[in-house]
Amino acid sequence: MASSVLNGADNLKLMRGIAPTGSVFLGSNFHVKGLLKKNLVSYSQRTRTIAPKCSVSSSRPASQPRFIQHKKEAFWFYRFLSIVYDHVINPGHWTEDMRDDALEPADLNDRNLIVVDVGGGTGFTTLGIVKHVDAKNVTILDQSPHQLAKAKEKEPLKDCKIIEGDAEDLPFPTDYADRYVSAGSIEYWPDPQRGIKEAYRVLKIGGKACLIGPVYPTFWLSRFFADVWMLFPKEEEYIEWFEKAGFKDVQLKRIGPKWYRGVRRHGLIMGCSVTGVKPFSGDSPLQLGPKAEDVEKPVNPFVFFLRFILGALAATYYVFVPIYMWLKDQIVPKGRPI
Repeated sequence: MASSVLNGADNLKLMRGIAPTGSVFLGSNFHVKGLLKKNLVSYSQRTRTIAPKCSVSSSRPASQPRFIQHKKEAFWFYRFLSIVYDHVINPGHWTEDMRDDALEPADLNDRNLIVVDVGGGTGFTTLGIVKHVDAKNVTILDQSPHQLAKAKEKEPLKDCKIIEGDAEDLPFPTDYADRYVSAGSIEYWPDPQRGIKEAYRVLKIGGKACLIGPVYPTFWLSRFFADVWMLFPKEEEYIEWFEKAGFKDVQLKRIGPKWYRGVRRHGLIMGCSVTGVKPFSGDSPLQLGPKAEDVEKPVNPFVFFLRFILGALAATYYVFVPIYMWLKDQIVPKGRPI
């Protein structure tokens, strides 16, 4: 049985196990003492599992895009953010040790694996992938040419294929890749279920998808800015999306900066790593309708600009959150929760 445990600084991590029918995981506001072994939880396809509750109130549905969740808004958001992404965002939200920890469940255990890094951006996650897989076998895909330009400058990635593309409509054939990796991308997908369905399609039978993304906050102010800015899914939403797409052996591993000491009430831009295995060849059994967003459809420039500004202002809040948590880590004695 998977359970939520607290051990000094690590107050919210999950142990490996299968949840029996009807069991409920403790949410982010609960403190339970125990011995931590692994912050990983497995989900059985045969049981209906309620994953850890991540807030005391409901988040906005994924079907209601936030201000920087439309593809066009995300494009322009990264037009400017790409300039400082590796130097401002990564140190606070997506460190090298977090990256390596999040990629561990992907089982990148063969140099010859065919890997697609969807929403690969500046290639920071790809640098972790090519530690284990030959760069010539890795494809980086992103909708932002400005982010990809940064990836092209990185010497270890010079042999990677780098292409522009849409995570909800991948330009790869069915049963193509051994591994699908996507880090820090799902928060901008207008239709997360469609993106995960595509992950299933492009994998070979027995292939594994590893999706790394944010988790929803419990603190009221952080919830507000999360709902304004971009998609912060709850942990149970990740599991549901994977299971509906057809994945088996779905597992969720919690990650976070060391100085958070496991605290998740503010949400985490990189908060969990979710993996699933493709059991059958071919496309996903899930049937979906048209895309949620038509990028060719004209938009009102004034509305677009207003939404973009509001979303960017909300994003600023999450620049200061890791600084606040780092300061608390320096002040509060080690071994005490923050």
